[in-house]
Amino acid sequence: MSHRRIDYLNRNRIIYNRDPINDIPTKVYQWGKYYQYGTYECYELFKSKAKISSFKSLKWHLLVLKYLNPDLEDDKFKEIAYFITDKSNNFITFNIKEKYLKDMLGGLDKALKKPPVNRKRKIIFNQITNLSTTAKLKIVGQLVGRNKNIHKEDIYRCMLDINDIGDKITIKGIADMLDCSTRTIHRTIGKQLKEEKDKLNKIYEKI
Repeated sequence: MSHRRIDYLNRNRIIYNRDPINDIPTKVYQWGKYYQYGTYECYELFKSKAKISSFKSLKWHLLVLKYLNPDLEDDKFKEIAYFITDKSNNFITFNIKEKYLKDMLGGLDKALKKPPVNRKRKIIFNQITNLSTTAKLKIVGQLVGRNKNIHKEDIYRCMLDINDIGDKITIKGIADMLDCSTRTIHRTIGKQLKEEKDKLNKIYEKI
C-alpha cells in the first residue's frame, strides 16, 4: 500500500492533529491522557493508514483542516485541498471533479460557525509511544471497561478504539475491554453494529 504524502503537510506547517485545548484531563499518564467524561476536542487526521473514501469524509477532513488552521489564506488552503484530492498523493481513494471540489470548498466557512462534528474520546495516546497494540488495548480496557451494564454505545466506542489503535475488531476483543462475556456482546451488538464491525475490519484488512 502506497504511503500518503504527509510530508507535504509538514513542510507547509499544516496542523492536522490537536489535543484538547479547553477540556482538562482527569489524569495525565506517561503514555497520554484520560478524560473521565470524555472530550470532543481531540482531532487526529491521517492517524491510521485508511484513506478518505467518501464525499462526506472528505468534507469533514477539509472542515477540520480549515478549523485547525484559521490563519491559512484562502489560496493556500485551496492549494492544500487540491493536493489532498489528487489521488496520486494517496490521501483519497476516488477522483473528484473540480466543480464538486469548488462547491465543497465554498460551503466550508458557513459550516464552520461551530467546531466540526467530532466523536467523544476518553483516552488520548501520545503521538509517539512505545506501547504495543496489546498494551494499548489493555489500558483502554482498564480505564473505560468494567461496565456491567453493557449498551450498544459501549460496544461501538470499543470498536472505534480498537480500530484507532490499528487492530482487528473481534467479539472477544470487545468483551475483554468491557470485562464481560462474549455471549453478552453477541446478545447486545445487533445487526447494525455487526455491519459496522465488518466495515471497519475491511479497512483494517486493506492496510
